[in-house]
Amino acid sequence: MKALVYHGPGQMRLEDRPMPFIGLATDAIVKITKTTICGTDLHILKGDVPSCQPGRILGHEGVGIVAEAGAGVTGFAKGDAVLISCISSCGKCEYCRRGMYSHCTSGGWILGNSIDGTQAEYVRIPHADTSLTKIPPGADEEALVMLSDILPTGFECGVLNGKVAPGCTVAIVGAGPIGLAALLTARFYAPARIIMIDLDDNRLATAMHLGATDTVNSSDGQAVAAVLKLTDGRGADTVIEAVGIPATFELCAEIVAPGGTIANIGVHGTQAALHLERLWDRNITITTRLVDTISTPMLLKTVQAGTIDPQKLITHRFTLDAIADAYDTFGHAADTRALKVIITA
Repeated sequence: MKALVYHGPGQMRLEDRPMPFIGLATDAIVKITKTTICGTDLHILKGDVPSCQPGRILGHEGVGIVAEAGAGVTGFAKGDAVLISCISSCGKCEYCRRGMYSHCTSGGWILGNSIDGTQAEYVRIPHADTSLTKIPPGADEEALVMLSDILPTGFECGVLNGKVAPGCTVAIVGAGPIGLAALLTARFYAPARIIMIDLDDNRLATAMHLGATDTVNSSDGQAVAAVLKLTDGRGADTVIEAVGIPATFELCAEIVAPGGTIANIGVHGTQAALHLERLWDRNITITTRLVDTISTPMLLKTVQAGTIDPQKLITHRFTLDAIADAYDTFGHAADTRALKVIITA
């Protein structure tokens, strides 16, 4: 089968790889129909994720058809259309019983990280009964790819961890796919103001189209002053970090209001400064989280009902044979205006 293989920082190749096989009775083999590229994949290519070793097939998002189900799989059968969760969960360990599927002792974020992933024609899904979701008849497969990772990530790590509430002010640093997913799902809670901060005017325009009340282009170094002006000097009650570099995390700490929350989503590969000498008396909360995908069933219902439309995040489409072009397009988003790309296997 064709698969995109990581070969160390800055190196990847589309190769012929052996077909995956059922290793445990709880596994399923899924024929990928559509997948995508995540910002985390770019972090892997930068060398920021040491758990992903050379030789790994990348990717942790997608939809497909069950090609084979292990003898212990009870909820799925050959031919079922399924959504693949970016998080594999056994449903039985201590962490899973607490709803922390991301820390499952035999799962978590393993696809495209410590086991082969979804940027291939076929993928093995461990713990299939608790790591796949059936796709309703007639559902838009492309839109549902956004439910593998970015929508639950934006919602759980940003909106829920950030304690977004009616009437509050939310600032989201980073108007890429994850930041825009946080914007879409923050609107569930009717905040009075959602301020999007980014370097890219095109992404900021998209954010306004998706429901932001204000935008700030931070390229002039005046983002802090701009946010404080918009909030009458208070800052934002919830600040969501959706980039994963030191400068954006440190910006969050400068614009959070007293009593507010900084919800970190970004994958950080280098040290960021925490200025406790300025924050110790401000009653703020800083949260970190890896998505658990506990919200996927709810988000699926909102997409099916038309409450949110993740199709609006899709800008480019490629075939698996052209996945190198897809990475180039996604990795140069400032020039290509890419948000999410769909790859048809």
